[in-house]
Amino acid sequence: MARKIRFNGTGSGDTGCPSVHEDLGSGEVIVHGPPLTDPDDVAQLQHLGPGEVPIVVPRELITDWGPKDAMRQAKIIDLPVFNGLFETFKHTAWRLETRRRYASDEATPTYAQWLAEGRVDSDMESWYCNTIRAATAARKTVARVRVVDSPPTEGQRYLMVNAERNTALGEEIRTLSRADAERLSLDNDDFWIFDSRLVARLNFTDSDELVDVELITEPAEVVRYSMLRDAAWHHAA
Repeated sequence: MARKIRFNGTGSGDTGCPSVHEDLGSGEVIVHGPPLTDPDDVAQLQHLGPGEVPIVVPRELITDWGPKDAMRQAKIIDLPVFNGLFETFKHTAWRLETRRRYASDEATPTYAQWLAEGRVDSDMESWYCNTIRAATAARKTVARVRVVDSPPTEGQRYLMVNAERNTALGEEIRTLSRADAERLSLDNDDFWIFDSRLVARLNFTDSDELVDVELITEPAEVVRYSMLRDAAWHHAA
């Protein structure tokens, strides 16, 4: 079975070499770069086994792009703090939605109305609506990409109808097929990224209940999420 490998980053802006990848299953780190070939240099290495190839990478490559999850303590924020991010961001708020359903949606009156009538009467004066309307009126950008299955799930079809509310507030919404998301290795992270400097990752149970929100400010991780954003936005419709 093939590994599930994620590209973390590169120390080169043009050639892509050397680079760091991560095996999401085993946690192993895969580094590629120019090989160390001088016999006098190779002779100084210890424990170089048969079939192993020494490579040379800048120290900064490992510092910047090596996985740090084992060392980083997750910073969990509560919902009021998370909501506050929508009131304080300066330029952009961007969302990637990857789940097939959101349990919180199904507890709303609008979901029940959609099931019964196939339409939604949204409260356009809710806190979220007023906050996003004010942000876009101030020329801030609010956008999202929704990953959609084929055929769409019930929860995804509800969000398609509910998107009328979001676009009326000034959001821009695009959709991306599940197949394209998998081809692009977007993983299944569901997150907001604010001003390209901090990420709010939404963590869910297997029953699609929101557990908590993790705030990520580590520069290398923020850049990685920004790369996911750019790929999703480019390929979405």
